[in-house]
Amino acid sequence: MNPGGLLWFARHEARLAWRDFRLLSRGGRWGGAVMLIGLAVVLHLVAAAVMHPDPGLATAPDRQALLVLTGLLAMSGALMVSQAIESVTRAFYTRGDLDLILSSPATAWKLFAVRIAAMAITLATMSLALSAAFIDVQAWRGGARWLALYPVVVALAMLAVTVGMTATAGLFRLIGAERTRLVAQIASAFIGASFAVGLQVAAIQSFGAPDRLAVMRSDSLARLAPDLGRLVWGLAYAAMGYPVPLAVLMLVAAAALGTAIAVFAPRFGSFVQATAGIAERRGGGRLKGRSPGAVLRAKEWALLRRDPWLVSQTLVQLLYLVPPAYLLWLTFSGGLDAVAILVPVLVTAGGQFAGGLAWLAISGEDAPDLIATAPIPQGLEIRAKFEATVGGTLMVFGPFLAGVAVAAPGAGIVATAGIAIAAAGATAIQYWYRLQATRGRIRRRQTASRFTTYAEALSSIGWAGAAALVVGGSRMALVPVGLATLALLIAWLLRPAASRR
Repeated sequence: MNPGGLLWFARHEARLAWRDFRLLSRGGRWGGAVMLIGLAVVLHLVAAAVMHPDPGLATAPDRQALLVLTGLLAMSGALMVSQAIESVTRAFYTRGDLDLILSSPATAWKLFAVRIAAMAITLATMSLALSAAFIDVQAWRGGARWLALYPVVVALAMLAVTVGMTATAGLFRLIGAERTRLVAQIASAFIGASFAVGLQVAAIQSFGAPDRLAVMRSDSLARLAPDLGRLVWGLAYAAMGYPVPLAVLMLVAAAALGTAIAVFAPRFGSFVQATAGIAERRGGGRLKGRSPGAVLRAKEWALLRRDPWLVSQTLVQLLYLVPPAYLLWLTFSGGLDAVAILVPVLVTAGGQFAGGLAWLAISGEDAPDLIATAPIPQGLEIRAKFEATVGGTLMVFGPFLAGVAVAAPGAGIVATAGIAIAAAGATAIQYWYRLQATRGRIRRRQTASRFTTYAEALSSIGWAGAAALVVGGSRMALVPVGLATLALLIAWLLRPAASRR
């Protein structure tokens, strides 16, 4: 194999990806495998429970069925474009090994070509990991033709990376390297959330509940849809296994990604060099007269505010809170009683938001050795991280919690307690599976463990279910409490050996 060639770089990137996967899937020797298998089983059970046969897709599709399928695929595509823009932006601004590559005698554009292709592969893999269970259930019930959704997801990933690469490069040309990161993060958040949030708001306005499928199945929208056989339905026909639309989609996606690689790979190095002189914002504050705990909390909040990638994470979470806010407004205006719907949504969102903050505060600590040698009591630093994470989450969700408390005081107390517990659980999981951002691991600065992601999701959903049942006055609330506690217990038992000391 020729050193410095495309295949050589592809093999090198594959080895790095495999090493990262082994590191990020840790959870004891068998913990990662057990969790992945268990998650796959749970997802298939969930898919079988929530998916119902659509008679419009059983034989010849009608316009209403095509609308639902096209809407779901468009929503998935928007999320992929959002992820692609963020991935491309990270590739431009995260230095990592790029300085070494640009100063080496190797042909840099070949490596950049491989990395652009790797973005599409990674995005397709992540998307298939989330959607495979639903595709399998649909194929089991509707026939093998639905397995065409697998290549459709791959094609959408290739198109998303093409759009993300083109959009980010265009921003570089229009507004410069210094402003592109912030604008790209904002664009990523809005693209990823706007389609889903817009459908939820429309569903709330029309049906009183955030059911996106209800909007896509509405008769009024079906009457406005184009006739069958039009080009606009090509994506849906490809997903249903029609060979010609599927072949055209794959060819178009492959050609688009190939064109993006040919155009942007030779320019990738110039984009990276343009970001080299951008410095992070720095500032100071008064420390005199403050206790060590207060200083540490202020330090954690300052670092979270300065993190260059927190903007997109926060925006996505806040945008997904638009439908709950709209439900809350309708509750106050007398339109409907939506408190029971709001509480579990807020608890779930709070747990996920806290997980992102905890990852930045714990695994993203850039000076662990300095903190370890500081003259402070043992455990004070990690307590400050817990307080900063949980306190920051409650501050972000404070206006929503206040609105719920005014509408229903008991539900407000339950929602506040649920968010605090879910946030504390997510922070504990991040602490057990912490990965310090040492110099040798700088490439993983913003990549959380897949194991922790799944454990956080199960914990947050469990506490959200418990909160919903408590608000509803059901004694079955102990069941989701037990499930959330079990998820935390399993995560604690399977924690790496380094966390046991």
